Amino acid sequence: MAKKKEVATVTPEVKTNKATITDFETIIEPLITEKSATATSENNKFTFIVKKGASKVQIRNAVKRIYGVTVLNVNTVNVPSKVTTRGSRYKGTISGFKKAIVTIKEGETINLYGE
Repeated sequence: MAKKKEVATVTPEVKTNKATITDFETIIEPLITEKSATATSENNKFTFIVKKGASKVQIRNAVKRIYGVTVLNVNTVNVPSKVTTRGSRYKGTISGFKKAIVTIKEGETINLYGE
């Protein structure tokens, strides 16, 4: 008779709504500009600077856990670095970063200004 093979069981991860350290490492800071403020007020979109290697799923989960909102859509943009000059003598670079534009559910909001 053939012996039954033992099947390894994997315990599922416990899903929590609490923010973890990796969530705070994924989202570096909110990006507040005139364009992002307009998008926030008109379309319920919030802009964040995120870690370069972060995926859209990681960004979605981090925003959901940190701010407690329902995320509908995540768009990402890699902003390249720029070479700058000040006068004719001083040359330097502005480092690039990854930007995430997060759309949240209508009626929910994120308090970025600390009011």
